[in-house]
Amino acid sequence: MDTETTRVLMRASGTILGLKGQLLDVLTIAKPPDIEYARNLAKVVSKLSPLVGNMIEFSIVNLLNSRKDWPNNGHWVRQDPGFPDTLFVGDLNPSPGVEIKAWFPLATEITARFRDSASRFEYNQVNVAIIAWLPEYLLYGKPKVVDVWIGSAKSLAMARDLHYHDPPNYLVIEPEDTKNRTINLQQTNTNGYKFQEGPERLALAVQEVEQWGAEGKIYKTAAVYQEKLRKLLGRYRYRLDTNFAKMDRIQHPGLEAFKAQVLNSTVYGYTIFEWAKQKLLHSDAELQKLLVSE
Repeated sequence: MDTETTRVLMRASGTILGLKGQLLDVLTIAKPPDIEYARNLAKVVSKLSPLVGNMIEFSIVNLLNSRKDWPNNGHWVRQDPGFPDTLFVGDLNPSPGVEIKAWFPLATEITARFRDSASRFEYNQVNVAIIAWLPEYLLYGKPKVVDVWIGSAKSLAMARDLHYHDPPNYLVIEPEDTKNRTINLQQTNTNGYKFQEGPERLALAVQEVEQWGAEGKIYKTAAVYQEKLRKLLGRYRYRLDTNFAKMDRIQHPGLEAFKAQVLNSTVYGYTIFEWAKQKLLHSDAELQKLLVSE
């Protein structure tokens, strides 16, 4: 990869990491006037996450463009739709980019998915940023960035494929070659399929996979290997896994450590995990404390 591309990506990632602890002036949740209002707000505040996620993407593009040290007057744009969310536009090849995922940790699980094929990241030109946020007063106020994690898209894709790939029980299927189609029709996402037949048919499928040898159990994006997986998909009954590629289940070591760090962070006297699992936002006593916490 172009070393300038690497430098730009590292500079952008460093800037985004600097958001930790910052308030984002993208919207403000009004302070509840009473306990009853607070009780109802506690039930729905997590539903703001998709909206806040989009606003965070806009904010990050503006933040990156506030820097004036990008090479050859390059700049950052938000892609919607498109991958990654934030892309550097200039004369670099490949163009660096950052995919932004917002996480509302009171929901504990990172619900965002990451399905892009590892073959897209040959040059390691894309990073993924997880922005964990909460309202500044846990229930109301401006969004506050609790913590930020950044890792390479390539490492996430590889961790995902390693975690799920288990032929013939589970198949990770690469997108077909669609580069000659128009951009809106090109396929870039992997899919997961679960085996759905009985023990006898499973035994037959296992025998078939064993004939591939030890190397056959190692996941590959190469067309020759994918053809073997597609043959299994055609010979046996599989079910498309609708939960495939949830980031909470990828088991990427760095991301798992980040998740634990966030959930163990203390906010207003309790860890985020305690706020979530003990349903403390349903306690009138705790809600009252939050309403006078300014």
